[in-house]
Amino acid sequence: MIPYGKQDIDQADIDAVVDVLQSDFLTQGPKVPEFEASVARHVGVEHAVAVNSATSALHLACLALGLGQGDWLWTSPISFVASANCGLYCGASIDFVDIDPKTYNICPNALAEKLEVASRNGRLPKVLVVVHLCGQPCDMARVHELGERYGFRIIEDASHAIGGKYRGEFIGAGQFSDITVFSFHPVKIVTTAEGGMALTNDEDLASYMALLRSHGVTRDPNLMNQESDGPWYYQQVDLGFNYRMTDIQAALGISQMRRIDAFVARRHQLAKRYDSLLKELPVTLPWQHPDSYSGMHLYVVRLELQNITRTHSEVFEAMRAQGVGVNLHYIPIHTQPYYREMGFHEDDFPEAMRYYREAISLPMFQGLTYGQQDEVVRALTSALGVERG
Repeated sequence: MIPYGKQDIDQADIDAVVDVLQSDFLTQGPKVPEFEASVARHVGVEHAVAVNSATSALHLACLALGLGQGDWLWTSPISFVASANCGLYCGASIDFVDIDPKTYNICPNALAEKLEVASRNGRLPKVLVVVHLCGQPCDMARVHELGERYGFRIIEDASHAIGGKYRGEFIGAGQFSDITVFSFHPVKIVTTAEGGMALTNDEDLASYMALLRSHGVTRDPNLMNQESDGPWYYQQVDLGFNYRMTDIQAALGISQMRRIDAFVARRHQLAKRYDSLLKELPVTLPWQHPDSYSGMHLYVVRLELQNITRTHSEVFEAMRAQGVGVNLHYIPIHTQPYYREMGFHEDDFPEAMRYYREAISLPMFQGLTYGQQDEVVRALTSALGVERG
């Protein structure tokens, strides 16, 4: 089976992890801050806070921005459920903004219209989580302008997008948002096995997220409300969590970051080859905004169902039967049973549903060979029932 995504581990990665296993630190040691500095330096941001998953990073980001009961968080319906769940963890209410039919990210026009109505009704969001689906960034300049006008804070869910750029700057630099979140899951561009990171240019936000990732416990005398009883002394000054990353994970991340530019370049090379090989098939190929350089985490095609005789499900199953591990990113969040109980309906976000009924994620990872890619194309051609000379 050719998987839709796969980690790329070399001997240097293995050696980096083994070095930590043979060191004095397995959990909280020097490698975590070194990894944070590596990512911050690469994207050009002031502060980075490493945690055990991107979901944890989203949760901490929401807490740092003061999201709580009585507030609203808006996000895209086409994302993994964590992009919305992070608001529920804080006691906030959730709503969604329909997607752009070309980028599959939050549509700026739909966002502007929804904000105008929400302003009249007194239900503006406190936080907007924009999702850079597949690695392509949202129209962040427009989103930021709307944030300034309506007073909401912005989190970039860039779980797909490390190594990508927007208007010539690396995603994560934070020029149009408060906090950016990366994921280091094995199918992502850079991996730490499990792991995530929150990045910001605001020192107070970074300090608060760092405090909350470790139980809300500190040894910093500047944060304590009384003098120390001795060198053993610590205080819990807030209700935090055990969201810490280990030195084992961080060592892998440091090693992986040395190859990030090559990883993303290879993905672009594969995407361009897909574009060429698939251009005659009845599928809509990914569109790339000229202001962006995608992280290229996913390569999603949309079936032109009006031009084929097979259903979405039939094409998907035929691909898997031929040994190609296609996937679908994502089932719209508002259609999940948990969210339906909140009152959402399928037709609330029609563009998201059109995308869902047509989308298939083809294999995309830096280790994908041209031979494997040719096999993917052959399998898709067969699954579509297309005759090719």
